[in-house]
Amino acid sequence: MPEAQGDQQNETSATSQASLALCKDLSARLATFPRIRLGHLPTPLEPMDRLSEMLGGPRIWIKRDDCTGLAGGGNKTRKLEFLIADAMEKGATCVITQGATQSNHARQTAAAAATQGLECHILLEDRTGYNDDPYNLNGNVLLDQLYGATISKRPGGADMAAEMEKLAEKLKAGGQVPYIIPGGGSNPVGALGYVNCVRELVEQAAETDLSIDLLVNATGSAGTQAGLVAGLAAIESDIPLLGIGVRAPKERQEQSVFDLAVKTSQHLGSGAVVARNRVRANCDYVGPGYGLPTDSMKEAVTTLARTEGILLDPVYSGKGMAGLLDLTRKGQFKDLKNIVFLHTGGSTALFGYPEIFGLPGYID
Repeated sequence: MPEAQGDQQNETSATSQASLALCKDLSARLATFPRIRLGHLPTPLEPMDRLSEMLGGPRIWIKRDDCTGLAGGGNKTRKLEFLIADAMEKGATCVITQGATQSNHARQTAAAAATQGLECHILLEDRTGYNDDPYNLNGNVLLDQLYGATISKRPGGADMAAEMEKLAEKLKAGGQVPYIIPGGGSNPVGALGYVNCVRELVEQAAETDLSIDLLVNATGSAGTQAGLVAGLAAIESDIPLLGIGVRAPKERQEQSVFDLAVKTSQHLGSGAVVARNRVRANCDYVGPGYGLPTDSMKEAVTTLARTEGILLDPVYSGKGMAGLLDLTRKGQFKDLKNIVFLHTGGSTALFGYPEIFGLPGYID
């Protein structure tokens, strides 16, 4: 081995060990915040060798946050552990949240509220204009109601924060104590869930001697990526992070993530400085808009289902994986050995889009 290469590997190993040591400090700091255990954690970290072989690039791993357990799993579980605990500490009798019609966040919020005996009120924004029954009544919408939540529609482009405030005032007038959870659970309290995910992932990688060259996630409401950024900063990890955007243009998405990562780091109180250049998003795979299907998303969903037996969702993880597949095929990651894709869950939303995959149905 060339001396320079050996020195570089030793330096990388030393950095990883330092980050691992800081994970204990981070765990202790997170333990000072109210938290209700809702998830099946830690979630698995698994190689996707058939997919990796098909692509002919680096080895791709998957962090299975589709397996968090609550309401069928998904990334919002980690956020809701802190958000619902905060609501309970503040004496809430009900929670209010919002999302798109087929919101995975809404489904998991309804379930989390049910576990604590809280009423749940969900405002669903029509971001697609779809009028068909499967999209408006099946999938997450069906489960929202099974978990006991009330659902109300709002037109696309509505000021959803203002709509939640109006509902909160109405509930207060009726004697309730409402707690507002922003869309996606994306605020400094919720983002702590993904600060914790960083600790979990780094510890898992250390157990298997896995050196992570890149971490990839789908990014929308910013909370997941912001939590990851703040967590990586807290343990002084140099693992690169790439968000694949599903909603906003690149500049706006990166700014949203950065702003929330800074606030999350301040809320955490670790003293870590979040560098702007650590926030990266590729928003080339959004397509016509949030929740609107793309050919690359459909190909990513079917590819992962048929190579690894893993279901993605059509809004977040499907577009995130579409970006990862395309960039790998283009040779963007040819110098990397190991990439981890964070699966944010959401396969329930597939039942709201039954026609988009062109499946053949019964053959006889």
